[in-house]
Amino acid sequence: MTQRASFNHRVAADPDFRRNIGGVLIKAEKNKHKLKGFSPDEKFPQSKFSPYENLTYEWNPNGSGIMWHRYSFPVFLLSAENTTVLEEAVAKNEKYNKSYSQDVAEFDLVMQTTKSATHDSESCLKAGTCLPLGGYSVWSSLPPIIESSSDTTKPIILATASMDSASFFRDKSLGADSPLSGLVALLAAVDALSHSDYLKSFTKQLVFLALTGEAWGFLGSRRFLHELELQSDAVAGLNITLIETVLEIGSVGKGFNGGVKSFFIHSSREAKVANKTFDALQRAQVSLKSDDIKISAANTLNPGVPPSSLMSFLNKNPQISGAVLEDFDAMFANEYYHSHLDVISNINTTSIVAAASLIARSLYILATDMISDISILDDIHVNATLVEELLDCLLKCNPGLSCGLVKDYILPTGTCPSSYVGVIVTDPSSPPYRGYSSDISRFIWNFLGEKTATKMENTSLTCQQGCSNQSVCIRAETDQKGVCVRSTTRYVPAFSTRLQFKSGSWKLLPPNSSDRMSIADPVWTESNWDVIRLRVFTLQNAAYDRLILFGGVGITGFSYLAIEIIKAIMTKTLKRD
Repeated sequence: MTQRASFNHRVAADPDFRRNIGGVLIKAEKNKHKLKGFSPDEKFPQSKFSPYENLTYEWNPNGSGIMWHRYSFPVFLLSAENTTVLEEAVAKNEKYNKSYSQDVAEFDLVMQTTKSATHDSESCLKAGTCLPLGGYSVWSSLPPIIESSSDTTKPIILATASMDSASFFRDKSLGADSPLSGLVALLAAVDALSHSDYLKSFTKQLVFLALTGEAWGFLGSRRFLHELELQSDAVAGLNITLIETVLEIGSVGKGFNGGVKSFFIHSSREAKVANKTFDALQRAQVSLKSDDIKISAANTLNPGVPPSSLMSFLNKNPQISGAVLEDFDAMFANEYYHSHLDVISNINTTSIVAAASLIARSLYILATDMISDISILDDIHVNATLVEELLDCLLKCNPGLSCGLVKDYILPTGTCPSSYVGVIVTDPSSPPYRGYSSDISRFIWNFLGEKTATKMENTSLTCQQGCSNQSVCIRAETDQKGVCVRSTTRYVPAFSTRLQFKSGSWKLLPPNSSDRMSIADPVWTESNWDVIRLRVFTLQNAAYDRLILFGGVGITGFSYLAIEIIKAIMTKTLKRD
């Protein structure tokens, strides 16, 4: 166990030790291999939402569970620069060997949930001192769905991936392997399919779904299914009874092993036709004519599917045909699951390209019911350069969200990407304003809107001139004009099914006794912040440190807007006076 995990376990187990802690500053790890196997999540992440009974299985053997403990003090992860400053201060204090420290850290931060004594989600929502975790998922169809035609009766092949991650540190949730590698593979597969000339031969409807909120009780997938049941405008054109197959793309960035790109298909024990998806993937593998790509069925000794969005579908309908494509068999290959160390160096680009190729071709097979001739698949090629560009945009600060690909579609609010889900600010039934949806969500909406679009008679039609009911406006942020494309691409709000937005505020609903996932849902919220300061300064006569506690059941650590203020303050004031 790492020193970090040992410290956190002692905090949880020793009240006397805990009472003497004013705050924690964690140094930047210069060599992450010293933390080999560090995962702050549980050994079975989100086990309480599992559709099967074996909840002690260790999918994540490196998991310590420390990110789910309650802490009565703030914890900050320092940058490499600020780590050096702190180390110099500590060395100076030790050198002078006085009865007090000359350099100390001051914390002065107030969470509204603490200030107002609203320490759980129900009370803080009622008092208006917090907001629910959530964001906006995105779905799109290929080809576009014409609601007035027979397209709405076609069986649906649903391909899903997640866009959000989590970590002990709120804004350090890149999730390179888990789950961004799967998202990038799906986007690259959509791009490959968009160039195919054979879409007219589809006998089934392809639908792509990029989910957010999955790291927090599968908020996105549960809300998507709920919206389908309500038949809301957000899912108009879709019918839950028509979903024939669900193919989820999980972690695929670490499939490269010994020169072979190896992937595993996990499926429910109850699914009757999940092997049809496995057969499609195997045929896609054969069509690639490559000996270094291997697809295998997961070990039958596994208790069921790994932690994934498919769990939401299986809890809703245990008989649904579903499969998850992963880079592991019996346990996570990702040693840094839900850790701030799950960064771009933790994944392999060629593994993602191979996965995208399998996905694109297998989806084509499923959508056409192709039985014999697979030579037609030779025209479906994944753009490896696009994969590299997506990784640079979504997993780096340089170029990060300022990359050309992202700025072709949106005006990002920042440069460094974060896969943290964020909070739902206002009425989720309305299309999100730019400031209320994440950069990644808006980018994916525009990207899918373009890639799944069919040709229009007037391709120069700008959004200012008005788009028809069957088209959407993409690139509106970049030039304030945008362009209309014929595409079925929509946002779906992602937040707890136990929440209702009514009369301008959030109301907590009682758990649905017939819904196992609703009963398990703690309804995560995030506090509003009041005052935020963190600095290191020199004292001449006395040691001084001051903190205001934060925490609460179902409440996360740092607010959506406050974290940017903290980063700015730390950059400017975390220094010796």
